[in-house]
Amino acid sequence: MMFAPDEILSVWRKFDEFPMETLTKAWFYDQAGDRKQRDISLMQEHHQQYGISGNCFDLAIWLLAELKKAGVEAYPIGHHFKTDRAHAAVIALDERGRRFLCDLGDQWLNPILIDSGCEDYTEEKLSGFFPAAKVQVKPSQHQIEITYHRPNGKIVTQAYDPEPVDENIFLEAAEYSQRRLKPEPLVECRVPYQNETAHWEFSGWSSHLSTSNGLDQESKPKSIEGWADKIQQMTGYDKHVLLSALTTYQSR
Repeated sequence: MMFAPDEILSVWRKFDEFPMETLTKAWFYDQAGDRKQRDISLMQEHHQQYGISGNCFDLAIWLLAELKKAGVEAYPIGHHFKTDRAHAAVIALDERGRRFLCDLGDQWLNPILIDSGCEDYTEEKLSGFFPAAKVQVKPSQHQIEITYHRPNGKIVTQAYDPEPVDENIFLEAAEYSQRRLKPEPLVECRVPYQNETAHWEFSGWSSHLSTSNGLDQESKPKSIEGWADKIQQMTGYDKHVLLSALTTYQSR
C-alpha cells in the first residue's frame, strides 16, 4: 500500500503528539531578538519545558533534522513562501528511492507515497492517512494533487510541488513566517476519539472536532483563561505560555 516503511515511520511517530500552532511564535516573539526562527536545540528545549511545538516551518525543520539523523534522505518542500498562505512540508525517500509526503503542518496521521510509477501506488480513496477523511493522490503536471473526502460529502483538493526547495530559501521563508502574526491564533492537533484519531482545531476564536461522523462545533469559553484551559486540555501545553500567546493575539 501507500504507507511508508519503518525507517521513515519510526521517525514520524516521534511527532504523533506534536500539534501545529501559531501560539508559540506569539509567545516567543518578544524574547527572540533579531532572529525569530528557533533552531533545533531551542525547539527541543521549549518542548521539554513547556510541551510546545510550533508552526509548519518549525515542524518541517525539526522533522528534517530527525530524519537525517536517522540516515533517511529528506528535503523541504512548500508553497506561497513569504505570504500569509505559506505552507511547509517534507519529502522523505526510502531505501528504494520512493518519495513520501510528510506533512506535520496539516497534521497528517501518516506519510504517504507520491510516486505514481511505484507498484504500491494507487489512486483509490484511502483511509488511515488523514484524520476524519479519505485521501486520493494524483499526479498533476509538475505537482501532486491530494483530494480529501470528508464524511459529509465535502471534497477539498490541495496541490504540492514535490521538488526540493533550496535550504537558504526555505529558512528565509521560515523566518518571514515567524515574524508574521495573523489577527487570530490557530491550533490543530490529532486527538484520540473512540476508535479513531480525530482532528481538533482552534481558529477564529472558536473550536471544533472533526471525526468520521462529521464536524462537531464546540461551545466557546467566555474568557482568555477559559480558552487557555481548553487548549491545555487538548495539547498539554504550559498554561502560562498559552495565556501569554492568547493575550498577544487578543490585543492585536
